[in-house]
Amino acid sequence: MIGMLAAMMLAAAAQVPPGQAESAPPQDAPVRLEDVTVTGRSLERMIGDFVAEVAEPNRGRRLARWDRSICVGVANLRAESAQYIIDRVSTVAEDIGLNPGGPGCTPNLLVVATADGEAAARALVGERRRAFRMGGAGMDRGVAALTDFQETDRPVRWWQVAMPIDSESGMRATRLPGDCQAYECNAFDGSVMGYAPVISISSASRLNTQIVDNIFRTVVIVDIDDVSALTVQQLADYIAMVSLAQIDPDADTSRYATILNVFDGPESAPGLTGWDTAYLTGLYGAERTDQSPAAGRAEIEASIGRAHARARAQTEE
Repeated sequence: MIGMLAAMMLAAAAQVPPGQAESAPPQDAPVRLEDVTVTGRSLERMIGDFVAEVAEPNRGRRLARWDRSICVGVANLRAESAQYIIDRVSTVAEDIGLNPGGPGCTPNLLVVATADGEAAARALVGERRRAFRMGGAGMDRGVAALTDFQETDRPVRWWQVAMPIDSESGMRATRLPGDCQAYECNAFDGSVMGYAPVISISSASRLNTQIVDNIFRTVVIVDIDDVSALTVQQLADYIAMVSLAQIDPDADTSRYATILNVFDGPESAPGLTGWDTAYLTGLYGAERTDQSPAAGRAEIEASIGRAHARARAQTEE
């Protein structure tokens, strides 16, 4: 069975068709973004703390996101539940500017339901390890994170692969193992040009870069017994949050009202919250052209602040 699921994810052999307030809130009172009435540095600090807690880019890289399209596939769930998750994740994706795939699309986001998440994770990695760690610099979170993905007991676990991309040409900007055989590279007299992609720089700058990081594959494993207390919307929204952004599975978000707390108390979030939607909107609204990763994250924080301002203006109308 696991071999079949690996084939679905990696070879796309099958899929289910698509369809105000203190600056440091008390631990027992998570703050909702739409309720924040503080201004200036206090709100900025809260946003910065939230981003710093939940964001987990790949090693040495800036935060990645999906580029244009996404195709959701679900395996091992009843048709109506699978279709709801596909439709809901696709709707959230569309709301932040992505193009969800239609029926028959090749899944690049696969959700696998199972009675034993750890065993499923081990089997998938064992059978298709190269798909989880492709060998390119900065494409994943590393060996320790992959071990955590397989061995840590979680209701939902996820693994994402991202790629540095030349935003001007759309071509990948990192070398993969096997890109250049020895006899081919000899044609370049041993030059690194024979091993690495050639990037044409359209405008040289110490502040900006045309290299961006794009997520291109995600697998989410759901331990079905551990999510029984959730509604299908809560599960779908949790999956949307952790698959559309690079989220730290060990993030402490207890100070915020977010879907990421749903396993600590299902009543905490019936679905995506203001913090969640603002984070996703901010991530996908950021320009991503800053050379410095810190500057790039600051742009995302500013974008979240703008999303908050828009949401607040709507509630006051």
